[in-house]
Amino acid sequence: MHPPAPPPWDVETDVVVVGFGAAGACAALEAAAAGARVVLIDRFTGGGSTALSGGIVYAGGGTLQQLEAGVSDTPEAMFGYLRHEVGDAVSEATLRDFCDTSAQMLAWLASQGVRFEGSLCPDKTSYPSNRYFLYYSGSELSFADAAPPAPRGHRAVGRGTSGRVLFAALAGAVRSAGITVLPQTTATELVTGPDGRVTGVTCRSLGSAPAWARVAHRTGHRLGKKAFLYGGSAGRKLHGPVAWLERRWARPLHIAARDGVVLAAGGFVANREMLREHAPAYRGGLALGTVADDGSGIRLGLQAGGAARFLDRVSCWRFITPPAAFLRGVLVDRAGRRVIDESRYGAAIGEAMIRDHDRRAWLVVDRDIVARSWRQLAREVQWFQVVQAVYLLARARVSAPTVAGAAAKAGLDEAGVAATVAAYNEAVRDGRPDPARKPDEARAGLLRPPFSLIDLSIRPRPAYPAPMLTLGGLTVSEQTGQVLRADGSAVPGLYAAGRSAVGLCSNSYVSGLSLADCVYSGRRAGRAVAGDRRAPAARAGHQN
Repeated sequence: MHPPAPPPWDVETDVVVVGFGAAGACAALEAAAAGARVVLIDRFTGGGSTALSGGIVYAGGGTLQQLEAGVSDTPEAMFGYLRHEVGDAVSEATLRDFCDTSAQMLAWLASQGVRFEGSLCPDKTSYPSNRYFLYYSGSELSFADAAPPAPRGHRAVGRGTSGRVLFAALAGAVRSAGITVLPQTTATELVTGPDGRVTGVTCRSLGSAPAWARVAHRTGHRLGKKAFLYGGSAGRKLHGPVAWLERRWARPLHIAARDGVVLAAGGFVANREMLREHAPAYRGGLALGTVADDGSGIRLGLQAGGAARFLDRVSCWRFITPPAAFLRGVLVDRAGRRVIDESRYGAAIGEAMIRDHDRRAWLVVDRDIVARSWRQLAREVQWFQVVQAVYLLARARVSAPTVAGAAAKAGLDEAGVAATVAAYNEAVRDGRPDPARKPDEARAGLLRPPFSLIDLSIRPRPAYPAPMLTLGGLTVSEQTGQVLRADGSAVPGLYAAGRSAVGLCSNSYVSGLSLADCVYSGRRAGRAVAGDRRAPAARAGHQN
């Protein structure tokens, strides 16, 4: 680290927020509400992974939308389920606080202009159609014996994947709050004082570049975002000219932060070197993010002396639904072993495949399931779900008059697959609980030939990608979001939120929990940093 940039600073403010996604926007809004002057910077023009997401916020305990849908839920039931997913990522006290304040958090988002509604999706699905905005977004039904299940996936109202609508509302609130936003500005180094306190940020900014360069940079990134999301290497190539513009025209910019800095720059799913170092098993997935999810926020925190945890945790999704009829199938590996309860959330299925089954799995279905699946596709679903389902039913499926024959065509252990299906059918027939905890309403015997095996294996397939995002980040105080060193002491003046920090979803992901954590941790950091100098005691906290 270098000593502080000599005055005069180019910009002086109270709080600098690095990264303009959901976490950064929420941190900036809370800091501004506490009376701080806030400067929010972003390498591009804002949105990040939030704008590319499905716009799902995991919330419960009796939200207005749950009440509107006639859903009964309590913070205790929400906690009872989430403790199985969250594990030791955060303390029990923090998880309880999240559940207890969940309904209020959603109301706060609504006050910032984000619209939600209580139209309840009738089917278990990976993502609801444009008719529904409340659904079972996790594995709640599989843990019904541990906690009363309830739909808690609150989707921002908007057509298609509605993350862009959620971010647009937050961006509008940021503008209305008078927060200074510096787009096309990249944080390159944290500036510290003699006492180790973070006092500012050194950046590279296109603010003084020619207008044509700024327009080209903005346009190039916009064109490259979807290419990177769906094409990976093709998107990286499209961003080549964008990076060149930054190297050619970006100029140094020094921003003083009187109270502190909040790192909310996303995860590191776009950083191949960090993935190889920390999570080498996760390859062949679709990076859910932008090229700015390169771990830069985490690296800045580490350079300032902070510690990190859960960098080996990556969520890789292998969705089975829609169609909902697929839930009645049996998922097996090459040896014919059962993989997991098929109704679990896609991240749990993907994790089981990678951890225990060499990334390979096949769904065993019968004639009834195939016929019902084709009929269900006539319902309104998202376009990408239609592409996926048609591919699985038409291209990834092999069939035969017997289960063993279908297994042979797929190259699996015939006896192993046949034995697993026979045991599954017997349990259904005898009314015994499913050993994998599959809910009874999702179970049915596989009895009517022909039988099919559908290849769900994780490998590069444009029609059936496996989206992934990183879950670990900087270690922070659970009371304030302040970045902590390995010994548990705080880095003065430095905070982190969202996927740049350890949070609620760092152990296991269910849809909406990352965005909910961005809101929860972003607001926490914003409140704390704004009161940093005025309330030093607030910097104390235990490690998460």
